[in-house]
Order: sequence, then C-alpha cells, then structure tokens
Amino acid sequence: MMIDETHLPELTRRQEEILSLIVRTYTEHPEPVSSKYLVEHFQLNFSSATIRNEMAALEDLGYIIAPHTSAGRIPTESGYRYFVRRLLNVVDLDVLEQSRINTKLGTQPLATEQWMRQSAALLARAAHSASLITPPLADVSRFKHVELVSVQGRLVLMVLVLQGGAVHQQMLTLAEPVPQGRLSEVAGRISTLCSDLDADDVRFKSVQLGILEREIVELIAELMERADKNHVVSIYRDGLTDLLTAFQQNNEGAQQALRVLEERAFLTLILNEVLSRNFNDVHVVIAGNGRWEELSHLTMVLSRYGLPGQVSGAVGVLGPTHINYGRAVSSVRYISSVMTDMLANVYSSETPELPGKTEGGE
Repeated sequence: MMIDETHLPELTRRQEEILSLIVRTYTEHPEPVSSKYLVEHFQLNFSSATIRNEMAALEDLGYIIAPHTSAGRIPTESGYRYFVRRLLNVVDLDVLEQSRINTKLGTQPLATEQWMRQSAALLARAAHSASLITPPLADVSRFKHVELVSVQGRLVLMVLVLQGGAVHQQMLTLAEPVPQGRLSEVAGRISTLCSDLDADDVRFKSVQLGILEREIVELIAELMERADKNHVVSIYRDGLTDLLTAFQQNNEGAQQALRVLEERAFLTLILNEVLSRNFNDVHVVIAGNGRWEELSHLTMVLSRYGLPGQVSGAVGVLGPTHINYGRAVSSVRYISSVMTDMLANVYSSETPELPGKTEGGE
C-alpha cells in the first residue's frame, strides 16, 4: 500500500495506540473523541491523566485537533496519513463476501458494460462508499484495420479501428480522385502490413509503401499517438447515496465529491498520475495529498488491475477523509485482484475483443 511521502514525526508506541483508537473510533462514528470516551470503552494500561497528556502531545504534533471547545479531538490529515502508513491492519474480506463477488462477476461477459457496472456495484457495496472503475484498455494503441471510403471527388473518409475496439474517423483530401476499388485495395494492404503494430512500428512500415499508402500510414500513426496521449476513458460509478450520506454535516465535501465524479477529465488525470505500473498495489490519497485542492475533503483509495504490457484499468473508492480505511483498502485490493485474474485467464488462451472508449459509464 502506498501513500504520499510527506515527512511524519515519529510517535511512541503509546501515542500510536491512542492515535489508532481515535482514528478507528472517529471513522466509525464521526464525533469528537474524548479521553473519557477512551477510558470507558477500551481497556488501556494507563490512566486518564496519561491519555490527556498524550492527546495534548498528539495535538502539538498536528495529528489531532479540537474542532471546538469540547474535550473531544478528531484526526487531522496528518493523523490519517500516519494511521494508514504505520497503524492500519488490513483484514481480508470474509469468505462469504469474496464468494459473492466471484459469483457475481463470473456471470457477466468479460470486459463488457454489464461487467463494469457489476464490478462498480460490488465494490461500492463492499466498501460502503462510492466506487469508480474504468474498463480495461490497451496500454499502447495497436492497429487492427483501416477502411477507406470515397465520399466525393478527392474527399475520402478514413475509419481506423484499433485493438480493443476504439474507432477513429478522419476526412482526407487526396491530391486527385481515387476510385473506391483502388481505395479498398490500399486499405487491405495496409491492414495486412500493420496488423497489431504500435504507432512507432506503423510509421516504420511507411517506408515500404508508395506515395498514397505512405501518406495514409503516416496519418494512422499520428492518430494512434494522439489516442495514447488523450487517454480519457469511461468511468463506471456506484454508491453515490452512501457517499452523500457520509457528508451529512459537510456540504463542501459533498460538493467536492460530486464534482470529482462528474468531471471525467480531472478524474482521469488523477488516476494516471497516482497509479503506478505495479498492478494491484493500493494507493491512498488523503485530502489530495497537498496537491489537489479539489480533494481537500476527500479520500481516494485506488488500484490498477489488468495485465502488464497488455491491458489495464483502474479500481477505486471515493469517500470523506474519515472513510473506513481498512474496509476501503481490502475491498479495492480484492476486487482489483479478481478482475486481474479473470483477464489473465482469458488472455492465457486467446486474445479477447475488449471494448474501447465506450461512452455512458455511470
């Protein structure tokens, strides 16, 4: 599990125990936690006076704060970060829940819209928060085939289809009119020559072709490079009601959550920047990690699923900073691993037709 590298002051074992209890209590019931509450609800081996002193020390270190004049304290962003980094004990989902997830996902055709929606629903239910999942897409665009359709005079429609189903169209103006029969021959030759190649290899093949074919192949390479750079994908979401319920006393947090889920380009930017190429690693972003003000009231727990060098997608949950970290991390980790295993089983026997940039993720 990975979190930002912000320096966090070291705590004593006793301070860690008290901070852990405060975080766990607050994430279950988001009300300020007092020293009296800790004494009454937990069998601690030290006095209430000692607890008050240690809470004062934790407050001085910036790990907890008093939201008002009451005796209670709540965790700060730094407190959550320390907890996740040093104190979080992630327990696997129970066997029955794992079995239910496996059964539900196994009943849907792999990588279809139904599979993505089912995955998002299962993750939201397991994490008790909002979920977000992107479909598995090729890490690098690979050519599948091209069609050339004569429109009028010198005007030609080029339809480029990539592995995974992504389709790109562009109008071409040729130097002179070319009959449809000739265009079909050119498209067939290019499709055979460039099958399953990436943009660099497609461009390299252009040196073997005549003028017309070379111009088309170079344009194909440009479109493929553009597709790799502009990788905004569909995002399937679920659990919005649970998310808004968690923000009953924080309208600003609820508004942030809605904006993040609705602004697909911004969410895609976060996913691309946060997720490493290490599949199934879990990343925790607390209050934007000091980078994204748009996430100042939110926590995101994210993982990448798929097959290195072939296809990948993102799995994550979004909630308030007082989200149940243990359940969120275990849910994301498990569903990410299940989706990876299912893709691996298919790829081990054949190359599947995976969906491209499908519109309409919820």
